[in-house]
Amino acid sequence: MRFFPLLFVLVFNFSFSQTEPLTVVDSLFREDQFYISVSYNVLRKSPTNFSQYSFSTGLSGGFLRDFPISKNRRWAIAPGIGYSFNDLKQNIDFSSISDNTSSEIVKSRILLHYLDFPLEIRWRNATPNSHKFWRIYGGVMASYLINGKFKYEGDLGSRTENINDLLNKFQYATYLTFGFNTWNAYIHYGLNPYFDKDKTAAENNMTSLKIGLMFYIL
Repeated sequence: MRFFPLLFVLVFNFSFSQTEPLTVVDSLFREDQFYISVSYNVLRKSPTNFSQYSFSTGLSGGFLRDFPISKNRRWAIAPGIGYSFNDLKQNIDFSSISDNTSSEIVKSRILLHYLDFPLEIRWRNATPNSHKFWRIYGGVMASYLINGKFKYEGDLGSRTENINDLLNKFQYATYLTFGFNTWNAYIHYGLNPYFDKDKTAAENNMTSLKIGLMFYIL
């Protein structure tokens, strides 16, 4: 007779194990704490004998700590740290600064590596049950120069020079990210020149406007 109660217990346990697990709603959720961006650098205020060519790439990635500041967690602030790389491509026309009309046009690249410190104010219509939502994030960023190089090539050959001493150690910018789910537009506006005006022979107030895409990972 003990067989039937034992069988009942086994069947009951098996049936219970096949039901859907309980979903626990995380009311203290955070969003978008890792980021990756790819962008195009539109160079502004370049010297008159410089002209942009090809695709001036901007790449960045890093971590942002999400701190919700509203009860429904749709508003938040997010300080972070990251890395960015910029490849600024320009032709240099030496005929405009030389009496020699046969002066060549040299292709140049400025390669810049930065340690970034972003700070965002965030709005999103996220819920604990869905990671697909609209977002509008605005922020400011300070970037510390890790390394800067100038590469050029022309009829007389090619060369790479370290230009750390000619560059501003810090770059400052504002930026805006907006979109839905995976795809987000990214606009980054540089506030100060790349080059230190006190250390360059010619005036160079070049800055950049980055336009691209931002991808967030939870």
